Amino acid sequence: MGRTLQNTMINLGLQNACDEAVYQLGLDMEELEEIEEDAGLGNGGLGRLAACFLDSMATLGLAAYGYGIRYEYGIFNQKIRDGWQVEEADDWLRHGNPWEKARPEYMLPVHFYGRVEHSASGAKWIDTQVVLALPYDTPVPGYMNNTVNTMRLWSARAPNDFNLRDFNVGDYIQAVLDRNLAENISRVLYPNDNFFEGKELRLKQEYFVVAATLQDIIRRFKASKFGSTDSVRTVFDSFPDQVAIQLNDTHPAMAIPELMRIFVDIEKLPWDKAWDITKRTFAYTNHTVLPEALERWPVDLVEKLLPRHLQIIYEINQRHLDHIASLFPNDVDRLRRMSLIEEGDTKRINMAHLCIVGSHAVNGVAKIHSEIVKTQVFEDFAELEPEKFQNKTNGITPRRWLLLCNPGLAELIAEKIGEDYVRDLSQLTKLHKFVDDDLFIREVAKVKQVRGVGRGSREQGWCSLGADVVPALAQENKVKFALYLEKEYKVKINPSSMFDVHVKRIHEYKRQLMNCLHIITMYNRIRRDPAKLFVPRTVIIGGKAAPGYHMAKMIIKLINAVAQVVNNDPVVGSKLKVIFLENYRVSLAEKVIPATDLSEQISTAGTEASGTGNMKFMLNGALTIGTMDGANVEMAEEAGEENLFIFGMRVEDVTELDRKGYNAQLYYDRLPELKQAVDQIKSGFFSPKDPNLFNDVVNMLFHHDRFKVFADYEAYVKCQEKVSELYLNSKAWTKMVIRNIAAAGKFSSDRTIKEYARDIWHVEPSDLKIPPPNEPRDAGQDKTPNGTAA
Repeated sequence: MGRTLQNTMINLGLQNACDEAVYQLGLDMEELEEIEEDAGLGNGGLGRLAACFLDSMATLGLAAYGYGIRYEYGIFNQKIRDGWQVEEADDWLRHGNPWEKARPEYMLPVHFYGRVEHSASGAKWIDTQVVLALPYDTPVPGYMNNTVNTMRLWSARAPNDFNLRDFNVGDYIQAVLDRNLAENISRVLYPNDNFFEGKELRLKQEYFVVAATLQDIIRRFKASKFGSTDSVRTVFDSFPDQVAIQLNDTHPAMAIPELMRIFVDIEKLPWDKAWDITKRTFAYTNHTVLPEALERWPVDLVEKLLPRHLQIIYEINQRHLDHIASLFPNDVDRLRRMSLIEEGDTKRINMAHLCIVGSHAVNGVAKIHSEIVKTQVFEDFAELEPEKFQNKTNGITPRRWLLLCNPGLAELIAEKIGEDYVRDLSQLTKLHKFVDDDLFIREVAKVKQVRGVGRGSREQGWCSLGADVVPALAQENKVKFALYLEKEYKVKINPSSMFDVHVKRIHEYKRQLMNCLHIITMYNRIRRDPAKLFVPRTVIIGGKAAPGYHMAKMIIKLINAVAQVVNNDPVVGSKLKVIFLENYRVSLAEKVIPATDLSEQISTAGTEASGTGNMKFMLNGALTIGTMDGANVEMAEEAGEENLFIFGMRVEDVTELDRKGYNAQLYYDRLPELKQAVDQIKSGFFSPKDPNLFNDVVNMLFHHDRFKVFADYEAYVKCQEKVSELYLNSKAWTKMVIRNIAAAGKFSSDRTIKEYARDIWHVEPSDLKIPPPNEPRDAGQDKTPNGTAA
């Protein structure tokens, strides 16, 4: 979720008033904002997407709850020591959290372990271990509509009698210590993005959030008379009309058997009716096609932890397979492919299959990704129920990702096209008519502070960041960020250089290694011919590696080792600087994105489901260098391919290369600059104290590179030359920037949520503005924002 203070002030329309009031107290609002901890309760893009969705749902007046776990320790803090990533616990709650309110009156029991007893009256799950789920509510305000939704996060608490049976044998101390076992469930977030880790505690977390949430939903459904807590409804026929549950990837997949358990075992509904209601309630969003990311839980682990759920999953599977067998008699292979249970050394439950079978809608998160989901990953299921599969291209909230982080640009746009675009980002298309407006071009360049090389106050556009900086300039995005980098990293930055930024999770498929090879290539070119005109660049890379991901950690070390050499080479001087941003997180993204000239979106085609960082950069006036992958494809569609720097293999080329067999050696032998860069890494040029340090990286690139870095290297370097060439022409560059901003409207999360609402949840967004609390209710009751009758 990042920080809450500034976002809340913006959405309530209070920012100027608060700034002024705080200033009168002799305080600086920006300093206050910096004190707040980021709430880092999710992983990478998937977690941040949920945060943008919550903002949009409140802004669109949809009555929605965001449910999750209140992790005591969120995503780890990353320290860089001697070039290596070191993890520190993110103790984000140490000073308390003023935005949350504990709601002990809604505390709920969650059961684990135990056994199942079958009798004439049905199945009973007994002898369980109980953990309590204590909800904490955080308000989610909509933008200027006086609507506030709720994010409800569950914290695990041991019940009072937890293990106190041991007290009877005298071990009272141990019994109290054991309470930790229960409370560990919400202690820490597993920091894996796009990688499945089958740990018992992780499965406990997944079931914990699901069991507490469903009880909460059903309580609210039953007591749906306004303000009443009595159970009014006991019939569930209207449940899917009143409740829509969106599964954000497979992590909450256990909700499907859990709702079935509640309906069949507790509410005593017949199976077929329960299954019909369940399917109509759930919808599933798939966020990745990487095989290592798809959840497959071992059957014996589920049997131990959730014995009743395993029986229900088996029953769901049996009925599902009977149905398939009736449609495709004797097609054993199809049954094996479509089963929820995968046979093998260890039997596993395929959670994606469970989600597809138990949902009425399945969607990918970008056109190209949804196509791959349909035609490759879940081909058999899509053939069976084509109408179930949809696309919902991701989006970002323009409130945080423009108004909050780039007020200069936001204001400039408002001057030209009015302020309504904040609620309706498609209005940005009106900027097209200013593409040739010289004054607007200059103003946009000034906000970003893009200067043509050679036009600055000194040679090559250099602008010193000492005390002689013009104060007005200090607010311009690049200068401001350059000052920040100098302070934090003690590296002198040329603010007129191109800020070339690659920030996201460190992962082989995102190809930070290819960027690194390009840095080495640029370095070698400068060394070879120092007198030649070279467009100065500051390359900024940032992101966290999952603590157990050896290759990702080696990539971080390599980038830092290369930076060490490049930044201290007098021949290179200010022409090339490399910085690895420590502890990349939402609040740091808000600083770096508005200052970026070039956004790196260079994953291998067919691997990035969508990306949302790419959209944030586009909206903030950075140009994209990227492959035809994820939402890049639609960005190119919206802005015109000629307004992005597109390079490299397309999905079909990757497939073809897989068919032929990818041979990295061929590229190494054919491309002298690639050979030189790889040889430098291999020989210890960047690690003189330990020449073999990067052997694993080199070995991977030659023999185990699923993401084909060498295959796209040549096209990438050539495309980067085009980028440099355009950057020399400040006016042409800025015109392309304006075209990109004007085409960014589609990528608002408001548009995404409207599509979910209409196509999946069957609810209509409302632009009804609730009157503020100080006005009598009936005054604004029948008025929409534009004053017409609703």
